[in-house]
Amino acid sequence: MVKGRVPDMWQAVSYPSLKPLGSWVNDLIARLAFLQSWIDEGKLSVYWISGFFFTQSFLTGTRQNFARKYTIPIDEVSYDFQVLTPAEGDAVNRPPKDGAYVRGLFLEGANWDSNIGALIDSRPKELFVAMPFVWLIPKRTKDIDKTAHTYKCPVYKTSERRGMLSTTGHSTNFVLMISLPMADQHTEKRWVKRGVAMLTQLDD
Repeated sequence: MVKGRVPDMWQAVSYPSLKPLGSWVNDLIARLAFLQSWIDEGKLSVYWISGFFFTQSFLTGTRQNFARKYTIPIDEVSYDFQVLTPAEGDAVNRPPKDGAYVRGLFLEGANWDSNIGALIDSRPKELFVAMPFVWLIPKRTKDIDKTAHTYKCPVYKTSERRGMLSTTGHSTNFVLMISLPMADQHTEKRWVKRGVAMLTQLDD
């Protein structure tokens, strides 16, 4: 407690986090409140993606719901994505027909322009940008536009961007890849060189 560090005994059974002890406790309380609201209210309009212990189970469950609804094999279902404008986010008062709205993502290495709906360069001295709501849209893999001008942005739980491999073959710190639209004059290589990624939580 003097050093403000999460005890190793807690960290061993905890979700990935780089927060100091005080922020970690506040984050834990917020996660419990989020899960309690889900229990009390049932299906939520928007899910706090940062609040899940094992995010992949939520992502798989959302795909399963879509596959069962339309009687499609789940291995033929993938995600498409849409970043909502602030006005669209404010108007959200019910879940989407398919998929889920999520919040709580932070963009690192770039900025997001809601006016043009695309990635832009970061502002000076601005390390992280809170993203608007993102719509995870399950679709048949063959129906997703593979020619869209997008950057496949990795999403991590923490800024460490690494972790032990789980049974899925992915790092326990890696969540998924989200396709973000780019301006016409930009290429994916531009954002790769800048190390652009999204995080579900910050370190403070």
